[in-house]
Amino acid sequence: MLCAWIANAHGCKVDEGSVHPCIINGHDYGELLYELGLMGWFMLVTLPGGLLAFVSWLILLILHRVAWRKRLSAGGPPPIPQPSSPA
Repeated sequence: MLCAWIANAHGCKVDEGSVHPCIINGHDYGELLYELGLMGWFMLVTLPGGLLAFVSWLILLILHRVAWRKRLSAGGPPPIPQPSSPA
């Protein structure tokens, strides 16, 4: 985690329990580092959710390609939508 590396490089403490002061170049970055550290916990939800979405998309893509190849091998042209005529 980048926030832990920054905090350790400047002798600061970062944990998810509370905000600790971290003075870097005369400015307190403790609250920012605390928030960045807590954002690491979001990966517990987003990584499995993203993996599920990717696998679902991949399955749908494979099914679509199989159906497309069957349609082409049957000799039929690929479906092209007709332009709508103005009424």
